[in-house]
Amino acid sequence: MNKQFRFVLAGGASALLLGTALVGAQEWKPDRPINLIVPWGAGGSTDQVTRVTAPILAEALGVDVVVVNQPGASGAIGTQEVLNAPRDGYTWTANAIANNATYSVTGLLPDTDIDDWHIYLSVANVPVVSVPPGSEFTDFGQLLEAFKTRGPEITVATAGITSSGGTAIAALSDSADGFDYNMITYDGGGPAAIATASGEAMVTTQLAVEQTELIRGGRLVPLAVLSDQPLVLEGVDPIPPITDWLPEMELAPDYFGIFIPTGVPPEVVATVDKIWAEQVVNSEALKNYAETFGAVFAPSFGAEARANAMPVVILEACSSVARGEAVNDPSTIGIDCETRTEAAAQ
Repeated sequence: MNKQFRFVLAGGASALLLGTALVGAQEWKPDRPINLIVPWGAGGSTDQVTRVTAPILAEALGVDVVVVNQPGASGAIGTQEVLNAPRDGYTWTANAIANNATYSVTGLLPDTDIDDWHIYLSVANVPVVSVPPGSEFTDFGQLLEAFKTRGPEITVATAGITSSGGTAIAALSDSADGFDYNMITYDGGGPAAIATASGEAMVTTQLAVEQTELIRGGRLVPLAVLSDQPLVLEGVDPIPPITDWLPEMELAPDYFGIFIPTGVPPEVVATVDKIWAEQVVNSEALKNYAETFGAVFAPSFGAEARANAMPVVILEACSSVARGEAVNDPSTIGIDCETRTEAAAQ
């Protein structure tokens, strides 16, 4: 029997987790800008939230935090750039944590897993199934039937197979006993959403944050949100949950954040932990972004962030096996897909 992951976020207690970890820790005072590589194109979900978070960090650190878009290979190219950089604290990345944790399973980066990163989560995102105005599909049930009967004709715009949109359409197919589709990929979720609004594709399954303005402007029509609760956006009718049509679909929060490679000096981690606990957790700018664009404000870091991330990591890793897309078995990164649990600490 499949276990259903409900879309419930763990409570935030990151500030309390600092405990004695920061007692006596040397404060890090960077003396040059920090490169923050977003391995996706501009305008997508990772780019959006990173550009809200970077100024908070820059102000606290007293140096520029420079966001650099380096898309390609479903985020693997930019991520590898960060892994190759000196571990001096001056090169970070941003992404959905499920990507960084499962690049090994997909074979894009065979030698990395979740424990190669210090994790700083900011928001959780949900995919939305949308179509252009005038589409033949006026509700998800009609679209689902079309996928089942003429799937290869249905074009779906995403940011790539391992992107949130790519994994969303694959999960929909899995939950509906398998259907085909024609995926068209773009350098980011934003471009994929815009392409759908322009009629280049019939459907997009990218994240709500990448579609909100297009939905509000009438350029995209949302049919369903991949959640067990409706998505409420100001000025838009509630978007119905996917469980109205696929009640057994497995769901897990898709967390996004900033990640620093392990091996950096301990004062770097201690300092960023403190900033996350004191500034990011209380950021009105980040809260406003989440509320405006249909994300969930959910900052966490350290052990709490890792624990929050594991449900979506396990779901994505094991789903790739079920679809025959896994290059490496999830057991190599400590995930047991028979029990849908983390088998062992890495």
